[in-house]
Amino acid sequence: MTSINLIRSEFRKLTTTRMPLAFLAVLSLLAVTNGIAVAVGTDMDGSKAFISTAVDQQSLMAFAANAFIVAGLFGSVAAAREFSHNTVIATYLSAPRRSRAVSAQLTAIGLGGAILGLIGASLTAVAVSVALPLTDYGFMVSAGGVAQIIAASTLAGASGAVLGAGIGSVVRNTGGAVTGTVIALVIAPPVIVQLASGVAPWIPNALANVASGVADSTSVSGAVVAMALWALIPALIAIRTVQRRDVV
Repeated sequence: MTSINLIRSEFRKLTTTRMPLAFLAVLSLLAVTNGIAVAVGTDMDGSKAFISTAVDQQSLMAFAANAFIVAGLFGSVAAAREFSHNTVIATYLSAPRRSRAVSAQLTAIGLGGAILGLIGASLTAVAVSVALPLTDYGFMVSAGGVAQIIAASTLAGASGAVLGAGIGSVVRNTGGAVTGTVIALVIAPPVIVQLASGVAPWIPNALANVASGVADSTSVSGAVVAMALWALIPALIAIRTVQRRDVV
């Protein structure tokens, strides 16, 4: 099999199960929740200051941080279930060079995560734009701002999915992979920041906000590179680990 065929095969695995539908349902729920918050939500003083400026609205629509987590869970489940269901054996029989097989899987899962991030950001932007006419404020975010939000979410989705898939390939258990991903993306970063405040700009949530244009703790280009590294390091660990141990 060529690398392209391997990637197509792996992507077909993702699209022929119900798992993507479950994650799409989650994205839709998050978008609806944002829309409801815009329509009926208020600040502590009863005002709607949280949507009163273009910056506030862009911050509300910035989905990249959520994309990182949602896609991370998607990637961890997609990779770990190969071992849970023993379908990984057929995968490695069709591609004896495990590095190629794992690379194809990570690529396909990363593509799936990118699509989830794009859809999630788009649904959120639509939900907010639909809800704003129900308030005293109009839609203020520029087309460029919306494009940046969607691009950042797409990248965050790809990075999160590859990170989750890397963890799933190493752990080889769906529950453990999900737990590991939650620890890596949700629990550990705040703890690390408490121990070493200097790393605060480099945790996934902060990087996602910079890439979305709603924070400036580092440069956008720096955030993009750092997000890619968050995905690349677990991916390389996964490739090496899979090569060095038994399949089951």
